[in-house]
Amino acid sequence: MRPGAFRVRHGGKNVKTRLRIGSHMKVLLIHQAFVSPRDAGGTRHFELAQFARKRGHQVVIIASDLSYLSGNRHPSARGLVSQEEIDGVKVFRAYTYPSLHRSFAWRVISFLSFMVTSVWAGLRAGPVDLVMGTSPPIFQAISAWLVSVLRRKPFLLEIRDRWPDFAVGMGVLRNPMMIAASRCLERFLYHQADHIVVNSPAYRDLIIRKGIPAEKLSLIPNGVDPEMFDPDSAGAAARLEWGLGDALVVLYAGALGQANDIPTILRAAQHLREDRRIRWVFAGDGKERKSLEDLAAKLGIRDGTLFTGALPKSRMKELMAAADICVATLQNIPMFRTTYPNKVFDYMAAGRPTVLGIDGVIRDVIESAGGGIFVPPGNDLALARAVEQLTKDKAARVQMGRAARSHVTKHFHRHDQAAQFIDLIQRIAAGIRNPSTGHSSTP
Repeated sequence: MRPGAFRVRHGGKNVKTRLRIGSHMKVLLIHQAFVSPRDAGGTRHFELAQFARKRGHQVVIIASDLSYLSGNRHPSARGLVSQEEIDGVKVFRAYTYPSLHRSFAWRVISFLSFMVTSVWAGLRAGPVDLVMGTSPPIFQAISAWLVSVLRRKPFLLEIRDRWPDFAVGMGVLRNPMMIAASRCLERFLYHQADHIVVNSPAYRDLIIRKGIPAEKLSLIPNGVDPEMFDPDSAGAAARLEWGLGDALVVLYAGALGQANDIPTILRAAQHLREDRRIRWVFAGDGKERKSLEDLAAKLGIRDGTLFTGALPKSRMKELMAAADICVATLQNIPMFRTTYPNKVFDYMAAGRPTVLGIDGVIRDVIESAGGGIFVPPGNDLALARAVEQLTKDKAARVQMGRAARSHVTKHFHRHDQAAQFIDLIQRIAAGIRNPSTGHSSTP
């Protein structure tokens, strides 16, 4: 083999690549729920793609032509596969059957339709050096693996949530045969991947316990670009737009789904309903929104709550500036102790204190930063007391917010993570069997 050429063991065959470390490269990412700052949701992959572009690399995205939150067809969707460019990032939109918000079975059908069309899009995306799949949903990771095999390129698997463990823990996936099949599929992808990257330290430990070698795993944690938020702003424009006036604003920003345990926040609001200064703002959407609005009315707190619907990331800067306190909750199941929710890092970057109803690794982040108050998951009275404590102590709110922003800027800056990501994909594409990032892949 000539100098500069490396071999990667992939799909049972030796795949030859000539990529050198430092060479400009093209990565194909298949991600059904990809969003840009024009849309609502986490923009981690868009930010990584932008960072890569500025350094001469290219990340091409294959995404659904449906909004993952609303289920609406994307304006640029045309036919089986359409193409657009968002601030220099090339995005292919693959047709997806519109049944995301019907039932679990119909949701799977929607996932399967994207799995098929995304493979077709992946084969039309031009030359690539590496194929990246991300989970959940796990079906799109199958697409990425298949495209990598057909194109004879390395396969990088990103784990953002522990599927199917979350679905089992929430009771969404109950059929024993389906659970067994899901776990087999999970193990298959772990073994087929040339490398696995996780965004939570707990995921890494769990995957190692499933028998995957530590050297096959890298940790690039969730994080945030602090420059996207202004901690010194009071959010005057957002307060005017939403009629918040001089209220004490308690903000939840994110999906309104079963996992997010919004009823606990609403019950906390009921405990504090006599305090007319407080407005509870829910910025997000999801299939539970209508039932949550009905619950707010039933609890007698509808006048004190505001549901804004889904807002693009570009508008969240001003709304978070209008917040005095931010809240994050998840259902009280063991697997949620392993997750790093995007919203918490956004709250911290915005310089706002977090009342955190999630135990585990994200609790460690908040408590290490001194950036908020932890309350037991599912405990609405404890959540209400924490919010009440902060409403009465502006100095504590300011101090916690500053500490939170300082901590994420130092330890969870998206630019640092993007640099680690670029280094990782270059090493995988070059055929280095033990790629490493700034976060060690050894225990």
